[in-house]
Amino acid sequence: MSRGAEKLTDALYGAGWSTLKKLPEPAAVRLGRTIADVAWKRRGKGVLRLEANYARVVPDASPRRLAELSRAGMRSYMRYWMESFRLPAWSADRIRDGVTVEDVHHLTDGLDRGRGVILALPHLANWDLAGAWVTTKLKTPFTTVQERQKPESLYDRFVAYRSGLGMEVLPHTGGSAFGTLARRLRAGGLVCLVADRDLSSSGVEVEFFGETARMPAGPAALAQQTGALLLPVTLWYDSSPVMHGRVHPPVDVPDAGTRKEKTAAMTQALADAFATGIAAHPQDWHMLQRLWLADLDPARAPRRAGGEGTP
Repeated sequence: MSRGAEKLTDALYGAGWSTLKKLPEPAAVRLGRTIADVAWKRRGKGVLRLEANYARVVPDASPRRLAELSRAGMRSYMRYWMESFRLPAWSADRIRDGVTVEDVHHLTDGLDRGRGVILALPHLANWDLAGAWVTTKLKTPFTTVQERQKPESLYDRFVAYRSGLGMEVLPHTGGSAFGTLARRLRAGGLVCLVADRDLSSSGVEVEFFGETARMPAGPAALAQQTGALLLPVTLWYDSSPVMHGRVHPPVDVPDAGTRKEKTAAMTQALADAFATGIAAHPQDWHMLQRLWLADLDPARAPRRAGGEGTP
């Protein structure tokens, strides 16, 4: 991305947080849907990638069904952004009433025992709203990591936004993040990580909707090193203004195996939990990037009967 494009991107995000939060909620909903429909009709790279990813999740979907899913997916994605731009202006009551979570006892029981807890989420619905609900409803601060964007001012905007919601935000790059997360967990704290897309070169290969993908090893490694509870979380929208979530049962550390083998097994368990939530609500999975190794590396594509790789 050129420096001019970086500055424009930063300015657009700044305008979102400064202007869109002032809109009445019905107007923000209409605007988000309009932007989503325009983007979907243009069939840009993000929309095409989203549709290709949905084809893995719903393999028997017809082209018409995939198009319907990608349109719904773009509307869900823009709902995420409209909510995120407006979250800093939401009252505590609006945040508390805006989320309902099933089986939250998995989280609260772990925290009550003074045990560190790791929440691992995929890119479903609005993970920022879920985080705001945790800090507001449960009155529990937590630590997370933030990918470094360019320009630096854009990264600073995201850190300020999430810090304002009660999160401690660490940069994703640099070796110090893992150590800080481990210290928070050993002290009985809460760590939340979006964990369905590996941003490093040290991810774990997992089977995900029948093909190989790579997901971050961090959640499983932290759980092993600190004894923290590792909990998958999935989120989804419906037609109401309320977002729904589920805290899945803990992913236990296997009794046998090397550290690498344990990490692989635990990361696969996370992937399986994520897949359950994504399959139930595919339109709320905001994955507009390449994820499967077959897309990242054509040599890893599965072979068809005729011998050629999947394009």
